[in-house]
Amino acid sequence: MFKGRHFEPSVILVCVRWYLAYNLSLRDLKEMLAERGVSIDHSTVHRLGRPFCPELAERFNLRKRKVTGKWHMDETYIKVRGRWMYLYRTIDSVGDTVEFWFSEHRDLPAAKRFLRKALQGHHRPERIVIDGSQTNREAIIACDAENRLLDRSRRELKAIRIRSSKYLNNRIEQDHRRIKRRVRPMLGLKSFSSAALTLAGIEMVHMMRKRQGRFAFNPRPTLKEQFEIIAA
Repeated sequence: MFKGRHFEPSVILVCVRWYLAYNLSLRDLKEMLAERGVSIDHSTVHRLGRPFCPELAERFNLRKRKVTGKWHMDETYIKVRGRWMYLYRTIDSVGDTVEFWFSEHRDLPAAKRFLRKALQGHHRPERIVIDGSQTNREAIIACDAENRLLDRSRRELKAIRIRSSKYLNNRIEQDHRRIKRRVRPMLGLKSFSSAALTLAGIEMVHMMRKRQGRFAFNPRPTLKEQFEIIAA
């Protein structure tokens, strides 16, 4: 995974973990690493994180435990180069992250792409709670119909129940805050592709903190230990 890199794997993992997990700017990280004898420019810290975020997230997803059949769906705003973009997210009834999708647009096609990704990677939910968005309702109905048509199990699948309740969806609104709290000190993401990679890493760390990974020989690993296991 780290073959051909200028820095040692342990240094790269520390850079990536600190950047994704803590409310630090790139210059904060540069100073903290300098105190530990590692001379590295703040822009290099940023470049180190980008290629490894998706690969680490993919490896973590292989260890991710199953989610429940009751989902909460919503989207939140992320500013990229002075423009608002949208992070679609779902969590289950116990607060575990189901899926996420970063989009330049907030419309029916974006909601459908997100739900197709969620349904491909997880078992069909029994119910999805939304905050009253008509677009999200239409996307759920359309993707549910597609999913039932493509199902080859020959079982009669019940339609996904949709419940509109702003009060019940407070659960996911609270979960958004953890992501936005980390994005805020980054002083503005500069491009859509960079933002998508960084958000994938932040979501992975958020799932690690919620103990969504399965680690057979260590049921309660620290954040550091989880990074080392999936990077090995």
